[in-house]
Amino acid sequence: MTLVSALPSDPLAPVSGGKAITLQFNDNTLLPLLLGDHDRHLARIEQALGVRLSCRGNRVAIAGDSGRVDVAQGMLQGLWRRLERGESVGRPEIEAAIKLADAEVDPRLPLSDMPAIRTRRGAVGPRSPGQFTYMEALAAHEMVFGVGPAGTGKTYLAVAQAVAMLQAGKVDRIVLSRPAVEAGERLGFLPGDMKDKVDPYLRPLYDALHDMMPGDQVTRRITSGEIEVAPLAFMRGRTLAHCYAILDEAQNTTAAQMKMFLTRMGEGTRMVVTGDLTQIDLPSGTRSGLRDALDTVEGVQGIGVVRFTARDVVRHPMVARIVEAYEQRAAAEGDTRREARRAGEMFGP
Repeated sequence: MTLVSALPSDPLAPVSGGKAITLQFNDNTLLPLLLGDHDRHLARIEQALGVRLSCRGNRVAIAGDSGRVDVAQGMLQGLWRRLERGESVGRPEIEAAIKLADAEVDPRLPLSDMPAIRTRRGAVGPRSPGQFTYMEALAAHEMVFGVGPAGTGKTYLAVAQAVAMLQAGKVDRIVLSRPAVEAGERLGFLPGDMKDKVDPYLRPLYDALHDMMPGDQVTRRITSGEIEVAPLAFMRGRTLAHCYAILDEAQNTTAAQMKMFLTRMGEGTRMVVTGDLTQIDLPSGTRSGLRDALDTVEGVQGIGVVRFTARDVVRHPMVARIVEAYEQRAAAEGDTRREARRAGEMFGP
């Protein structure tokens, strides 16, 4: 891939105060993957960045505001290097590139050089600013709290890091746990043995594992004890040494349960705690153990806390809009309650 300066006859030549460049790609078999069907990838980048893009043969011209052109250039070059390495470039990768380009992630770091968690099923890279920060925290800290809305990759990336460290021999086993609290449903009367009853709570953890390694390997490692997936209640009285321990859905722990889990940490162990404080299913009046832990241990040396927002949602774009709508309603209700309290204090009973 080479950079060709825009010529005066170029239909996308820069207007006053703007900039135009042309990228020339040297592999015509990969170029259609970069462009997308009917150039839909280019159209999405054009819409998101406010630049003009045009493809002729093996050249892509970019024109617009100088800063935006530079961003588009870096994005296309990073996506191209992914293709050269044999990695996929589809809608998720385009959306991730746009989110990262709009964020104040280290501008010196090209998309293709972003930190990645490397498992034997392939590399897992950040798809949002929050994920970028989270992956750095997972690499740097012995204990990490990932807090934020559904769909931001909190659990998925934690499991990816756990699998990568297990496969690299940096830990001896993985322990995945969740509190068995129903989200408005009652599963306790389902037929079957203990495993049959608790597996519905743990299914998201199994799903993440199967994304990281072949199914037969997951089964073999679970059978051998290298991977343990268990309800939080099974952690009591244990010391977790030389393992990667993940507590998912931590907003549904009590303060006592959370303290119990955090104090299981033994030599050579890393811990990740994930949860969403807007989806607490505990009985009314019960303080969430996740909220209690954040109030207690945030700032303690060696502990990293990463907070995700709606813009970090990497599921269907509609999920991000739904999360934003709920956040806006919660903020409005909070304002109303504060105003009511102030009025009560002002006028008295």
